[in-house]
Amino acid sequence: MQTSAPGSPEQPARLQRGFTLLELLVVVSIVALATAGVSLSLRDASATQLEREAQRLAALLESARAHSRTLGVPIIWQTAPRGFELNGEFRPWLGEGTAAGLTRMALGPEPMMAPQHLSLSLQGRTLWLSTDGLRPFTVGSMPAPTSAPQ
Repeated sequence: MQTSAPGSPEQPARLQRGFTLLELLVVVSIVALATAGVSLSLRDASATQLEREAQRLAALLESARAHSRTLGVPIIWQTAPRGFELNGEFRPWLGEGTAAGLTRMALGPEPMMAPQHLSLSLQGRTLWLSTDGLRPFTVGSMPAPTSAPQ
């Protein structure tokens, strides 16, 4: 039984060994994409920890401002060894080695206070918590401008 086209020489079937270039290229590109995805999804732990600490402190300071207006008395925030005190209640930093650039801040009871800038640093990284005195505290890599809203 003839299996090849007429006129073509009959060749015995060759055993295929190894992978083709196309198969190798597909595997290499899949590995490269997976590696890129993993490396982009991993963040520096200290940067994440400092960001969480700054967001937590901004929320606590805003809560303290609101509480101060409700009570009609100022609430004092101040640094302490390995943490801070908010109206005398100690709270530890989330990350060991976190440091604040301001040692004491009075919050309230007036709705408008003086502009405030507080730096938080951890392992050479710094974030700023800022308010113009009326708006809520914001977290940024630089102090926010202190101009009052119009």
